[in-house]
Order: sequence, then structure tokens, then C-alpha cells
Amino acid sequence: MSERPLNVGLIGGGRGAFIVHPHQRAIHFDGTRRVVAAALHQDPKIAMEEAEKWPYPIRGYPTWGEMIESERRKPLGERVDYVLIVTPNNVHFDPAMKCIEGGIPVFCEKPLTVTLDESDKLVAAVEKHKVPFGVAHTYLGHWSSRLSRYIVRSGLIGQIRWVDSCYLQGWLAGRTEDMGVMQAEWRVDPKRAGASCAGGDIGTHALMQLRYVTGLEVTRLQAHLETFVEKRQLDDHFTTFCELSNGGKALVRASQIAIGHKNDLRTEVNGTKGTLYWVQEEPEKVVIHLLGQPDRVYWRGEVKPNDGFLGDVPKELLAESTVPSGHPEGFHDAFARLHRCFEADVRAYEERRPWKADGSKYATVEDGRTGIAFVTAAVESSRKGGAWVNMP
Repeated sequence: MSERPLNVGLIGGGRGAFIVHPHQRAIHFDGTRRVVAAALHQDPKIAMEEAEKWPYPIRGYPTWGEMIESERRKPLGERVDYVLIVTPNNVHFDPAMKCIEGGIPVFCEKPLTVTLDESDKLVAAVEKHKVPFGVAHTYLGHWSSRLSRYIVRSGLIGQIRWVDSCYLQGWLAGRTEDMGVMQAEWRVDPKRAGASCAGGDIGTHALMQLRYVTGLEVTRLQAHLETFVEKRQLDDHFTTFCELSNGGKALVRASQIAIGHKNDLRTEVNGTKGTLYWVQEEPEKVVIHLLGQPDRVYWRGEVKPNDGFLGDVPKELLAESTVPSGHPEGFHDAFARLHRCFEADVRAYEERRPWKADGSKYATVEDGRTGIAFVTAAVESSRKGGAWVNMP
């Protein structure tokens, strides 16, 4: 008999919010998860109105507090099995902590919180209560990100000397926040977004991609946070020069005023034997440049082990591809892969089987904390004129 679908609750996502919809499509992707409950807005009246308008029937709640309190009292199988938080950044910490303390697993949008102190408290709470907690760093869900991780961490391009990881957008090149664009309004508001706009919003993705692929950590950095659009309160251009835990160096940067760029996340890893190049907008492939050899391009669905460069590629990795080559996976597939992996840990948690969130399948609460530490250090460095600052 098939396992029952997991029940998922939403916090946030009403009134034109974007990111909730890729998530809820991904949740339903495999038929093993479903959205059943939601507190969709901070205004209780609007929250209930939005629940009534939802594309399919769900249990609407006026507030996230009422949802968590009600759901946690229900028996397993009727309550929500995990909660997805898709609110602005300043409304991540409180519901996440309430869920953790109530024994409800959490999948939270990034960045994790608005302050390092809040992140530290969530890390401590997850460790204390042993509850699954994932952070929605979407692009780790691309199959090609996982192949990149295998190639670099297997030493196939040698010791890492240099990494250039960037995320470039152009949608905030003008006063987008004055045009009624909700996504822009809260991202440039320090009360809701935190200390950095470009760094917190997409710079954390560039950092996460570097860390996920290489296994290296930033130990200290120099940063310049710049605001090019007049009267904007937070940075729209974010540049850091970093030292890595193996002695290598890296450039981690983000821009939201780079006209012509859409969601241009890319990572180049230079090693002593070769270079790996990956682009999010072309996620079906990984490009390898080797010294004195022709370039190699590996396409999802067409990877052959022991080809003269790759070794024994893990069978688990080869089995992860969901559709045949030539039928491109994309954004929703990446989200679905993250929820699929999180589902496995939630089921193990509920069945009291061993499970371990090691960061290989989805970003953990510790990864989320590292992102906030990175932004915190960058803000401090920039305020000091680009001085070296150690990662806290």
C-alpha cells in the first residue's frame, strides 16, 4: 500500500506573493505531499479571504499562531507534517521557533532570519528538539548542482584555487519599489528585509552555491555594499572578496541593477587540474575545462561513469534525474527535488527512524545561519571601508 501523502501548511503566500506558487506546485509534484492548511497573510481578515480564494480547498487560519497551535494538537495523519514559511524575512524567526518547539518540521525561505542572534537561536532550538529544518536554497535542487558537487569534492579538478560565484539581476535598476511591486517594496525596507537587500536576497544564493559545490567555507572577507538607485535605503550591488578555508580565494557578488540580467546565478571553480563552470539559466549542463585537453560538457541524463574523467559516479546521483535528456528540467523541478528530499527526513522523523540532515540534499538551519553570518560580516566590512572581517 502506498504511504499517505504528507500534509503541508503554509505561512505567508497571500495577496500576490510569488515564491509560494513554485513551492506549492513542487509540493504536489510527486503526489506524496499536499498543501492542506495555511495562514496566508498578516491581516487575519485578508488571510481568511485568501484561503477562500485558494485554487483548491485548504484549512484557512487567521494567524500563523492559531494554525500552529491547532495543528500540533491533532493526531498524526490529520495534522500538518511540516510547515513552509514564505513570508518576508522579518517574519521567519517567530513562526519557525514556534514550530520547532511544537515538534513540527520547518521548510523556510531564505535568508533564514534578519539577525545573527535569531539564527543562532534557531540553530540551538533545532539541535535541542531534533526537528527536521530545511532552508529553501532553490538552486541546490538542480541535478547539475549535484553533479558539480560530486566532481569538485571528488578532487577531479584538483585543489581549489579560486571561485567566482555571482548572482546578477536587473529588476531593481529603477525605483521598482515605487511602482506597486510588492516583491520590491519589502526587499528594500530594512525593517522587513534586514541589513542588506542584494546580499541577503541573492548574495546568500551565490555563497550557498560556492559552499555546496566545493565544501569550503569563507573564513574572512572584504566587502563593498553599494546603493546606486537614489534614495534607496539598502544596497542594490554587493561585492565581497573572500578567503576560503583551504587557503584559496573567492569573489562572491550580487547585483540587482545589472540591466539585462534576469536570474543569472553562475559559479566558476578554478582548480589545479581544471575548471568547472555552471550557470543556473542553463541548468541542464556542467562544463569542464582541463589543462591541455578538449572541453567536456556533461548533460543531465547523458552522464556516463568512467569516461576517462569521471569515476564511479554514485548510483544514487544517476538515479535522481526525473525526465529523459532533451526534456529540460527547470525551476519547479529544482524545488520539487528539495521537497522530495525533505519529505524523506520528515517521514523518518515521524516514524522515529534515524535521519540526518547533512546538507547534501537541501540546505540546513546551519547553512541558513552561515548565510546570515556572511551578510553580517559583509555589512560590517563595508561600513569600515572594506576592512577585513572574520566570519562570525
